[in-house]
Amino acid sequence: MISLQPVILSGGSGTRLWPLSREKHPKQLLAVVGKETMLQATATRLHQFSGSLPVAPDMIVVCNEEYRFITAEQLRAVGFKASTLLLEPAGRNTAPALTLAALAATSHQQDAVLLVMPADHVITDTERFHLAIEQGLPQAMSGAMVTFGIVPDRPETGYGYIHVGDRLSGSPVRALQAFVEKPALETAQQYLASGSHLWNSGIFMMRASVWLAAIGYFNPPMLAACQESMQRAKVDCDFVRVDKAAFLACPSDSIDYAVMEKLPKAADLDIRGCVVPFDAGWSDVGAWDAVWQVSPKDAQGNVLQGDVMMEDSRNCLVISDSRLVTCLGLDDVIVVETPDAVLVTNKSNTQNIKRIVSRLREGNYAQADNHRKVYRPWGHYDSVDSGEYFQVKRIVVKPGGRLSMQMHHHRAEHWIVVSGTALVTRGEETMTLTANESTYIPLGVKHRLENQGETNLELIEVQSGSYLGEDDIVRFDDVYGRLTS
Repeated sequence: MISLQPVILSGGSGTRLWPLSREKHPKQLLAVVGKETMLQATATRLHQFSGSLPVAPDMIVVCNEEYRFITAEQLRAVGFKASTLLLEPAGRNTAPALTLAALAATSHQQDAVLLVMPADHVITDTERFHLAIEQGLPQAMSGAMVTFGIVPDRPETGYGYIHVGDRLSGSPVRALQAFVEKPALETAQQYLASGSHLWNSGIFMMRASVWLAAIGYFNPPMLAACQESMQRAKVDCDFVRVDKAAFLACPSDSIDYAVMEKLPKAADLDIRGCVVPFDAGWSDVGAWDAVWQVSPKDAQGNVLQGDVMMEDSRNCLVISDSRLVTCLGLDDVIVVETPDAVLVTNKSNTQNIKRIVSRLREGNYAQADNHRKVYRPWGHYDSVDSGEYFQVKRIVVKPGGRLSMQMHHHRAEHWIVVSGTALVTRGEETMTLTANESTYIPLGVKHRLENQGETNLELIEVQSGSYLGEDDIVRFDDVYGRLTS
């Protein structure tokens, strides 16, 4: 039976919500609005959907291989143990990502209806979203490409717009006239007054075969590269690794530019474009001021997260991740604190944070790529302190976690167990360590750390040596598919 197949596009470079988002920990992995991360909220958005098509039991998620483990872990945490995770070796924008998902969907079932959702958007009214899906399903089932347009409530210059035409057969669905770039303020005011322009949500719905036909028509090299990369893909644990060489040859383009903008003018293609207007508390959370807009506020208009103390301050967003943050006499200010970086900016200037991130990258700052806390498939580590010849890490290994059998050319390591039980392999030795016990791993010796207990294993690692980079790891055996090539 044909089903509604959720497809989550989980790309992103982690620049607009810095310092919480980073290159290798982008915004969809953050819980900036509510307790769930944006990825988790997107994954659970179709719970309780009771429309004319059943929702497929698993979902298709396209993400970068750099954050595959935390993506899988976050999905498992909200009950999705059976998902297809397609790993991109490099970003090629949304059109190739959707093409990979459509190819995967056609191998799962007969021509599913794909509901394509970015992983980093907020929708506060899921009932209205479900209604919009149901309104668009007849068009998608009949072979149309459906997009969803947000009813604007202000003359927004930061969003693209969709120009819509007449209603189709008395339904609320509108004909697609054109996609419009981000406008100047005067033009945005005209769009708002006209009632014929909606914000472009980036959410789409169509049969898998319809998307493949369209991308084959408009961009045959893209379809060919994606087909080859999927034909040569390898299954690794929970992941589908598309072939790197084939995918790197794929042209880069968005769904909008590759297909949707061209669709109204391609009469010989015989694929209609239509738009479902909806108003469901949508935001693409494109910058910190957008986070402030969609978040619950106190009586003074402040949005506060973490250990924050406010005095005589209004309409601010203040996030504390690791320490007390106090604010006095502030208006319309953003303050975001993490263990290794602090952002302070006026709310009206948040779109320019990319300038800071560009300077961080030019200066090779670690804060552009990773947090101090780095997630791994076995748990995480936090770089507590470091100097020229030493580094101190707090390591947490979850139950069942098993680090690779590895060695280092340039550093030795001291391990001190804080809590839990560690199974340690050191050369030919195997030992069990509990709280307040320690061991020493000499330079060049093969070693492994495992947690075979039922609670987290926490230890302090002190590294010493001439080079302490993460690339000084030679792996000999790894259950997570990370062997050194």
